[in-house]
Amino acid sequence: MGDSLFQLPDELLFTTLSQTFPCRDAQIRAVATLLHPHAAPCRNLVIHGTEATGKSAITAALLQALQDDTEKDEPLLRHVIVNSIECITARHLYESTIAKVAEALQWQGGATRCDSVSQMVVELSKMLKYPSYPDNFRFVLVFDGIDRQREAPITLLPALARLSEIIPRITSVFTVTSPPAGFLRTSFVPYIEFPNYTKNEFVTILNTTSLPTAPLPTTTIQETTELWNRFTGAIHDALARSASRTLPALQHACTSLWPRFTAPVLAGTHTPREFSRLMVAARVHFQDESLLDPGIVAVRSYSSSSTTTTTTTTQAQAKDKTAAQLSAPPSQANTPRKAHSTTTTPSKPKATANPLVSATTTDLSTLLPPTARLLLLASYLASHNPTRHDLVLFSTFHHGRRRRRGGLSVGMGRGGHRGAQSKHRKIARKLLGAHAFVLERMLAIFMAVRGEWDPKWLDQDSSSREMDADIEMAIATLASLRLLVKVGGAGAGGVTGDQMDRGGKWRCNVGWEVIRGLGRSMGVEIEEWLVE
Repeated sequence: MGDSLFQLPDELLFTTLSQTFPCRDAQIRAVATLLHPHAAPCRNLVIHGTEATGKSAITAALLQALQDDTEKDEPLLRHVIVNSIECITARHLYESTIAKVAEALQWQGGATRCDSVSQMVVELSKMLKYPSYPDNFRFVLVFDGIDRQREAPITLLPALARLSEIIPRITSVFTVTSPPAGFLRTSFVPYIEFPNYTKNEFVTILNTTSLPTAPLPTTTIQETTELWNRFTGAIHDALARSASRTLPALQHACTSLWPRFTAPVLAGTHTPREFSRLMVAARVHFQDESLLDPGIVAVRSYSSSSTTTTTTTTQAQAKDKTAAQLSAPPSQANTPRKAHSTTTTPSKPKATANPLVSATTTDLSTLLPPTARLLLLASYLASHNPTRHDLVLFSTFHHGRRRRRGGLSVGMGRGGHRGAQSKHRKIARKLLGAHAFVLERMLAIFMAVRGEWDPKWLDQDSSSREMDADIEMAIATLASLRLLVKVGGAGAGGVTGDQMDRGGKWRCNVGWEVIRGLGRSMGVEIEEWLVE
């Protein structure tokens, strides 16, 4: 009998790849069948799936293994991978493709400039169509993340899908996240999906790739392995849906929480077989997602070092000073804070039941710059104060200073006389929901109160003061953190577009307790600026 026309690669190749990429054997075999020169090579192939499902890594490793396998007899397969995320324009994509194909074929004299798909096809034809190659020779072009290509024309994907019609030796592979129906504008395109990993697959991969090599002290390797298997399942149940939805994130979670989870075992208070007690002891770590979010702000640890003691004492002094100022008579409360010279004794810091949670609590007063904090305070006033009182609260034309609460009389009595007591008891505005305001109004409040809330700003010369770009950057920061929320998509005149349109409407998305603490951190009693 003669040799079969259909021939898959050696089984050893699949075994090696399956060990490197567990739980992806079906996808590996499907891709190999559609790309191997002796199997069933296709013209176009779409590989799709969500983030971190192994699409790019498996495709790259499989093509390299197939290329090495076919070079034993004669070179029948070559491939290049073009990462679309690294290409800033469509022209950059064309030139990168030509350069990588010329490098893979060791072609001399390739074009260095390419402005369109047509020119790219001409250059690829010179390298792949007209020269002589073996009968079963295939060249695989992988466009990784092509759906995220920047400045891509609308005809880019259909044009790339028709490369194989002009150059029959080419197989185009498109790696995308979620392909729309018929986005290549051509028929007979196979699709291979890389679905999300299930819980059993997550646990299997973690037990294969991230299993601790050394056992815990006072335990055996078998006890450590059994504890790790149950630990990974608990990590998936606790964090997979909320914080660690991808395999790298879940691996990072296991690596971060494993030392904290096994700390009682190292201390000798629990044994590896007491999994339920270990879960109860580490419950606070499973609930704290900030441990899984790396950032540039260091988490302060509660230790006996001098730095931590100094920080705690300073915070205690600030709290005592604030309490003394709040308990002062109204006449003293309305005077500027610079006039106060209260001397307090540092109090002993209050012990917390859970130091880790207290250490990882984010404080807006330390995370936000002064401009962003002042803008957030101004947005709260704009959301909770009626517009008709802005002139009385923030204007200095008639009074020489701004009027605060207590000096402002609002409301009409039942008989129509201003200042009369109303028989209906009203709810405080700080307890009501935030109202929408115009961005220009918030900026006007910000400019009116900044000189009083931030005296250092008045001491600076005009050249060193922040410009509009710094204020807009602070607004963009607050919007990205969802502290300010844009209401509706239309700006002034109903035109949709610029987020910084001063006619657009916004709403403060921060509660009263947070705003009060933020204001006191800057020496501002925000309650004095609210109209009841």
